[in-house]
Amino acid sequence: MMATSPVKEFLVSYLMPEKCYEEIFVKFHMHVPCLKFLLNKTFGFWILLDTFLAQPPQLLKILWRRSAAGLNLTSALLQLYALSCPVVYAVANNFPLFAWGERLFTLAQTAAIVFLILHYRGDTLKGLLVLMAYSGVMFLLGSYAAVAVVSWMQASSLTALIASKGLQAGTNYCNGHTGQLSTLSVLLSCGGSLGVLFMSLQETGSSFATLSHILSACLSCVLLAQVLCYTSSTATTTKKKSE
Repeated sequence: MMATSPVKEFLVSYLMPEKCYEEIFVKFHMHVPCLKFLLNKTFGFWILLDTFLAQPPQLLKILWRRSAAGLNLTSALLQLYALSCPVVYAVANNFPLFAWGERLFTLAQTAAIVFLILHYRGDTLKGLLVLMAYSGVMFLLGSYAAVAVVSWMQASSLTALIASKGLQAGTNYCNGHTGQLSTLSVLLSCGGSLGVLFMSLQETGSSFATLSHILSACLSCVLLAQVLCYTSSTATTTKKKSE
């Protein structure tokens, strides 16, 4: 009996049933249900990467360079708000911790990024006050906010995320560079946005929600293009100067 190849073992274990592997990679038959299943798994994987791993590279880059140049503070605050809404909604509705606990990890990193932006601008005290005020507001909202307020926050989170991306893209354009914006963070965020869009196109019946996800994905792609283009341009300029 022939040993199973590592590629087949990985694909069958994590991405598709063995039947789909046989259809696509052995028979070379572009079986639509299998392709759809594979795309769902792939984009779901990207969404998880965005949730868990998008923020650490950005945080580490700021700490390593000791600078938050090029990062838009309002954009970071809107992102913090967008990530906070699902947590407040979950706490207010008494969802079990395992259903939303991983979001606290991302939330803490985003709050740290907001603080570092202020810290490296020379506003450390303001950064501490912002974090204290934010923690207090989060506690009050999760504990005492009316159901209508919590529901409105949850509904507005995607709008806040879109505005955050738009502001950062506008800052990059005005500055002519992306500063300390992390390429890896933007790449993971872009993949996550495309994954959410793909899921939305299949599941949601709301055209407004779909349009919102399309806009969010487009802005993520714009940010990725800016990072790649400006990085390439900077590298070319540095090479010419050295010559």
